[in-house]
Amino acid sequence: MTTAFTGLQLRSLVTPEGELRVSLVPVETPAPAADEVVIRVQATPLNPSDIGLLLGAADMSTAQTAGSGAESVLTMRIPPAAMKAMAPRVGQAMPVGNEGAGLVVAAGTSPAAQALLGKTVSVLAGAMYAQYRCVKADACLVLPEGATAAQGASCYVNPLTALGFVETMRHEVHKAIVHTAAASNLGQMLNKICIQDGIPLVNIVRKPEQVALLRGLGAQWVCDQSSGSFSADLTAALVATGATLGFDATGGGKLGGQILACMEAALNQTAKEYSRYGSTTHKQVYLYGSLDTGPTEFNRSFGMAWGMGGWLVFPYLQKLGPAKMQELKARVAAELTTTFASHYAKEISLAETLGTEAVAVYGQRATGTKYLINPSF
Repeated sequence: MTTAFTGLQLRSLVTPEGELRVSLVPVETPAPAADEVVIRVQATPLNPSDIGLLLGAADMSTAQTAGSGAESVLTMRIPPAAMKAMAPRVGQAMPVGNEGAGLVVAAGTSPAAQALLGKTVSVLAGAMYAQYRCVKADACLVLPEGATAAQGASCYVNPLTALGFVETMRHEVHKAIVHTAAASNLGQMLNKICIQDGIPLVNIVRKPEQVALLRGLGAQWVCDQSSGSFSADLTAALVATGATLGFDATGGGKLGGQILACMEAALNQTAKEYSRYGSTTHKQVYLYGSLDTGPTEFNRSFGMAWGMGGWLVFPYLQKLGPAKMQELKARVAAELTTTFASHYAKEISLAETLGTEAVAVYGQRATGTKYLINPSF
């Protein structure tokens, strides 16, 4: 009979007094049912969406760590104005971590589960910031021969988001895409997909060195927000590509509105006649991240045919159905070390995740600061 496994799991708690407490707790992972497996987690990324749950609305400048090793406790203050949004979380020690990869160390009795024993797999299961995780066998994606857990840790969120952008473009009948924070792991993946699939992509970045990075990866259209000619450069790229669909990772601020305004300006440059209502071509920007947590601001200078909304990868993928989902997952597995390769600034342990120095870096959610957690050390 398969035995249970006991290991550490990271939990994030909001107290009634307005304090965020992040700590490690021993958790017993039950013996797997017939159709389940137990994974020894070896790699799990700190995605921006994970950090949103991990740190909530806490003020990172108040971060303190008490204790050491597995006994470490990270605390931060939550501003009183933000506590209303945190109210549903008060008193709940919530597990964190959407995705990860590791070795299957125990399996249930079903043939599907037994076939995974000893394999390195990737999974999107939640609560992945842990040393062990029990999941359904059919939720596992077996990594290609020779691929490591670190290479397979980010098989889901970023790859399927990038592929979801392309599927959205096709479904809504656009012909090109605009993407912000485009030098990120996700942005680099999207750039490679669009080159392979012949899709024009306008990349928006925040630094000159990020322009050079994407140019080196073959990107044709890269616009730098820090440049004084950003609006003109973006409009020119939109004229060249005809892009009328944007995905904005920043969420807050004025960028989403700027993209819509530049789309309108690009359409007006090729318009055959003037309309006081603006272009009749629909322009759409989806906010899919919150790198800027401030209000979303825009001036309606882009006619009447426009939309701005939210986009989340997994609700979108559920609409595609199992067959399409399997097709996308198969592409990710086949191109794991090429198109969908992820890069990390540093690999840290579960305990190191609670250190104030590490939090100060990965908590920025900035390009080039993505950390990978290895719970096995």
